[in-house]
Amino acid sequence: MRSSNTRPYRMKRRAEQVERTRDRIVEVAVRLHGTVGPAKTTIAGIAAAAGVTRLTVYRHFPDEESLYAACSARWMSGQVMPDPVRWSKVPDPRDRLRAGLSDLYRYYRDGEAMLTRVLGDLDHMPEGMRRRISEAQAGYLRVLRAPFGARARNKRLRAALGHAASYWTWRSLCRDGGLSNRSAVQLMTGLVMTSSRAGHRGAPPS
Repeated sequence: MRSSNTRPYRMKRRAEQVERTRDRIVEVAVRLHGTVGPAKTTIAGIAAAAGVTRLTVYRHFPDEESLYAACSARWMSGQVMPDPVRWSKVPDPRDRLRAGLSDLYRYYRDGEAMLTRVLGDLDHMPEGMRRRISEAQAGYLRVLRAPFGARARNKRLRAALGHAASYWTWRSLCRDGGLSNRSAVQLMTGLVMTSSRAGHRGAPPS
């Protein structure tokens, strides 16, 4: 009787230990991605910091894609992510742009340490992660372009929108230039709306 009761308990303890080990690996990987960057984060470094062997890391994450996916999910769970669905409910182009850029710039400031390193090391990340990041940015731009209608086909307007929504634009204006998020949103909104009017008057698209 004692044996039959002990085995499930041991199995439960073992499962809990496995899960704790996995969580520790992910936690360490997220910390390294946010401090030294993905390009300098190695499996050996993760294993050493987590107090496990490289084999243990590979046992939980057999490839980079699965490790990066777990790290991304862990980091994002602690962030307030941009909400393009909310922006899409604002019909006026200028008002939607302000709402979207305000949301993006808030997210950029909150996640600056990680975003600087991840986006700076983008070429070193697995293809699937690069694709997801690109798709997210493209989705933000689609929502911001939508209320401009036919004007959104203008190259100048599309370039201005892409520039305004970029993390690196926020960093240049706010971190390097010392602007507040609000001032940066006002500046970029003016740029985009000027580009929109120029395109609408039939100005050359380039």
